[in-house]
Amino acid sequence: MRSVQVRRGAYVDSVTLMQVSRRVSALDGVAAALVAMATDLNLELAAGMGFGLPDTSPNELLVAVEATSDAALRDALAEVDVALAEASRPAATGFGSAPAPATVRAAAARSDATVALISTPGAYAFADAVDAVDAGLLTMVFSDNVPLEQEVALKEYADRAGVLVMGPDCGTAVVGGVGLGFANVVRPGPVGIVAASGTGAQHLMSLLDGADVGVSHCLGVGGRDLSAAVGARSTLRALDLLDADEATSLVVVVSKPPAAEVAEAVRAHAAALSTPVLFGLLGPGQPDLTATAASVVAAAGGTWTAPEHWTGAVPAGRPGGFLRGLFAGGTLCDEAMLLAADALGPVRSNIPLDPGWALGDDLGSEGHTMMDFGDDRLTQGRPHPMIDGSLRVDRLRAEVADGSTGVLLLDVVLGLGSADDPATELALAVREATDAGVPVVVTVVGTRDDPQGLRAQVAALNDAGAWVYLSNSEAVRCALGLLAPGSPA
Repeated sequence: MRSVQVRRGAYVDSVTLMQVSRRVSALDGVAAALVAMATDLNLELAAGMGFGLPDTSPNELLVAVEATSDAALRDALAEVDVALAEASRPAATGFGSAPAPATVRAAAARSDATVALISTPGAYAFADAVDAVDAGLLTMVFSDNVPLEQEVALKEYADRAGVLVMGPDCGTAVVGGVGLGFANVVRPGPVGIVAASGTGAQHLMSLLDGADVGVSHCLGVGGRDLSAAVGARSTLRALDLLDADEATSLVVVVSKPPAAEVAEAVRAHAAALSTPVLFGLLGPGQPDLTATAASVVAAAGGTWTAPEHWTGAVPAGRPGGFLRGLFAGGTLCDEAMLLAADALGPVRSNIPLDPGWALGDDLGSEGHTMMDFGDDRLTQGRPHPMIDGSLRVDRLRAEVADGSTGVLLLDVVLGLGSADDPATELALAVREATDAGVPVVVTVVGTRDDPQGLRAQVAALNDAGAWVYLSNSEAVRCALGLLAPGSPA
């Protein structure tokens, strides 16, 4: 049984729609479900799933469901209605619900909002972000697949307006204690974070939380901000804002590997501020994220202890096997590749440290390989792996079936916006791997207050036979140590 509906005047942000699609797909009797704005990309995805395409536009909501019976189809469509209603309940007035504002600027004029979160498709995000900047709002652009030239133009425009733009592709922020996008639940404290990475910021916040050091704000700036093309435009403004913030007495900048000349300019700018600034800029010879967290804790007057870990069921990798990393977090993948390349040499990837180490078009593993399943190319038309890990589970099973796989390395990222129970989603495949004699090492990124339950997630993975670490760098070192003697370097 199939149903394809177009709902007009029903815009919902992409993160919410990913979660609704996931929720409906999990119902008994539902074979496939796509709840998404009717962009060209999502229409192409619907066609690939076998659904007929109605006449529609990107401003309309597409609801496509395939079920095994009429009853299951009715239940699925009813669940779509319930989930969408829960996600968007307008505030009522004495005269009924107010009409939805047509633009970001109109919405700002009708409220006391100071922050705008843009989560429209990448092709349309620029216009909405400019509207937010014109309204004087701190503007977080969650949208990915925004062209680089639009990012540069947007940040130049925001500079002239005196407004901070976080993003595009800013997955994580905490502003005044409120988590935006994929954010962990952290306690207030003196440390302000400027992050040109999403999961890097989440890992740092989680490590600080484990050491009882709180966070004032985490200002994400987008993974490309410290590139040569963008020139740290948002990073410099974020540093100035945190320097002026009374709740912040220490700032740390965390980033994927930056352009060298841009990193130097950021360090020079930070040296002129009145608030001390520490750096966690990933790169060859630079401290890993756990070492950065230890430095931040010490500078904040706290006491650092090594993050916990739990021993797995398989003590050594397959003889002659390669290291295979399957990551939801791009920065965690970057950190893992940097550490592994020091010991093993070239590590192939879809986000390679060196262009010569890029995987082929089919993204199949070649030698030591690490995949970022959150890369833009793998999230077009499908939920981020922190919401839906099914693609990664399939790859995990394929790696176990590949006799050249020696050790598997994974991450699980908890927090707001992430799946309700990501460990259970992985646990059966992890057990299959360990039963087949392949060690599985997992980094769990999370805090004691995250909704998934940090301890329960760790226990589910460890019970399945995985080695579990709360430090990504230590997880990588464990995986390297588990490679059997004679494994290729």
